[in-house]
Amino acid sequence: MTHPRNRALHAPILPPIDDPACLRVSKSSPPIWQGTLRSGIAVELPSRRPGDRLLAPGEHLDVRRRLRLLAARHDLFTVVVNAFDHRTRILPFANSSVRIAPAGPRAIGSALADSGFTRTRIVLQQWNPRFDPARMNLDGQMPDLLLVSSMRIHAAAFTKLLRDACRIEPSRRPLIVTGGPLLIYEPWMAFGDGSPDAGQADLAVTGEDYVLLSLLEVLLPERGENESLRSAFLRARDRGLLDAVPGLVYPRTDRDGTIQELVDTGVQRLLGDLDELPSPLLGYRLLERPSRKATLSGRAMDPRGVRRSTPVSSVLITLGCKFSCPYCPIPAYNQRIFRAKSGQRVAEELTRLAREYRFPFYFGTDDNFFNEPERALDIVEELAGATIDGELLRKRVRWGTEATVHDTLRMKDHLQLVRKAGVRAIWLGVEDVTATLVRKGQGGDKSLEAMRLLNQEGIMPIPMLMHHEGQPLLTRGSDYGLLNQLHILRKAGAVDAQVLVITPATGSGGYESVYESGQAIAAVGGKTVEPHMQDGNYVVASRAQRPWQMQVNLILAMLFFSNPLRLLIALARPKSARYLVDAGLQFLTMVGMLRTLPRLMAWALRLAWQDIRRHRRAPGSSYPLRQAMPPDSTGEPAAGRRGILRELQGAESGLPL
Repeated sequence: MTHPRNRALHAPILPPIDDPACLRVSKSSPPIWQGTLRSGIAVELPSRRPGDRLLAPGEHLDVRRRLRLLAARHDLFTVVVNAFDHRTRILPFANSSVRIAPAGPRAIGSALADSGFTRTRIVLQQWNPRFDPARMNLDGQMPDLLLVSSMRIHAAAFTKLLRDACRIEPSRRPLIVTGGPLLIYEPWMAFGDGSPDAGQADLAVTGEDYVLLSLLEVLLPERGENESLRSAFLRARDRGLLDAVPGLVYPRTDRDGTIQELVDTGVQRLLGDLDELPSPLLGYRLLERPSRKATLSGRAMDPRGVRRSTPVSSVLITLGCKFSCPYCPIPAYNQRIFRAKSGQRVAEELTRLAREYRFPFYFGTDDNFFNEPERALDIVEELAGATIDGELLRKRVRWGTEATVHDTLRMKDHLQLVRKAGVRAIWLGVEDVTATLVRKGQGGDKSLEAMRLLNQEGIMPIPMLMHHEGQPLLTRGSDYGLLNQLHILRKAGAVDAQVLVITPATGSGGYESVYESGQAIAAVGGKTVEPHMQDGNYVVASRAQRPWQMQVNLILAMLFFSNPLRLLIALARPKSARYLVDAGLQFLTMVGMLRTLPRLMAWALRLAWQDIRRHRRAPGSSYPLRQAMPPDSTGEPAAGRRGILRELQGAESGLPL
């Protein structure tokens, strides 16, 4: 049964093979997931109606301007916590997740700071593993607002943070709002399972930072003098004022506070022009210092401390991808819209980051940077000619990004310009060299051609592969085997590679069918499949009765590409800069293996020898979930947020209402 947050979308069944913008399962191979498509129906996140998917131009700027008026009257103290489960280690980047400040929490902090709420602190649990919300305060004051962000693989840490926050005495408790990828797809995770000791948030945000800003625009005018923000929230909720803000899920409770149902206000509208986003520098200025303490420090980190803690800066440049891979949630989340910043805006951001923080490397959090060549060219042309303090920006700013093979080949005549823009590495979505798994313009020799062209221009290609069911470790007479493909990619110039197994991803087209077909593993030998095990390192879904071989294949693939022998070979050729890079990556990956491989080997043994219990339905909410019903035909509550602000502010503000 499909959850109310999902809707049935008619998926294109076997699009024309010559259409590179479409992904299809090869006719000659077993399907990625048994039952990925059911009668031509794919289950995904819902989408707004065509023509109603984007915010009005300038609306993100306007809401921040309006909030600045309210910020002057509300000295709001906010703590943003990014949940992190230290058991997650995704090879070969096992240590990068700890060393990088995620873009999501920083974006929320930047939006709040730009809206006038400068008393905001961002706590990264990967740097502050002992942070306890029940003990957080600044100058003796408990926050007014606690924001908890999480990915699905960090759900265990997320749940513990909520439990700790709910230990705060109700009269002093901040408004607890949750967000991030976990809540976008499974908002009910914010409200526990109904057990007495389960932590319960007050609200889940299922969209981007604009949704949170719109929520504050409703709550702050409702807040009385010396009243807690949480009290104002409860009153606004009961008056139906939250229904004016698409992108929220909130609980309806009885008089005892027991949740009766969850209310979904609908799908968010997306920001179309990413240039409207506030400067990412604001978020960096709000970072809590790394610590083993449970409390907050007196002040945020200075630029030197930030640079020491996060040598790699993540930068939001584009969002979205045109492909519709059945195992990927990205297209549905972006409502199949590609969005990008202008080249001028990207150059300005990187210049300011380089001047203030001097990060040695930047990583673009793109889903597919070359998705639209015209947009990509605008960005790289601007960066190639940009200067900082009298020298070319590319001498200080070196960065990497992600792209598909198909779109890299579309940019083949411009890769020299891409190199001049500072790009030094591209994580290449190869998936499968032979295109047996999926076809999205990477079949035949196209993957190798893309890697050859990138190497030719001095850009390191880092292929990303997926080990899929039915794929052997080695093959004779073909390149289908996993090690065969890694050998080919290594010869083609790959200095590193990422190999993962496919896991059921919430929001993807094939998510529910994986569970209903009995492929999703619930427990092995009494050990439950935990959220952190869905990071792509563990086999947690398979048709096989004993899927241990697939897990062993993944381990052997990791060891094949990164091992002491290859490290020695790289060190034996020190005259080549590329081989020095190779050696460095080999060493870092092997260090990560020391933490990751023992867990994977233990899981392989369980899969081989112990009983496997499988799911028969996808996880869902413990509570009924219904759609909010607007009180009038326009879709806006009679007393919406704009009406409230107009009443309080009047026309003297000079701001558009």
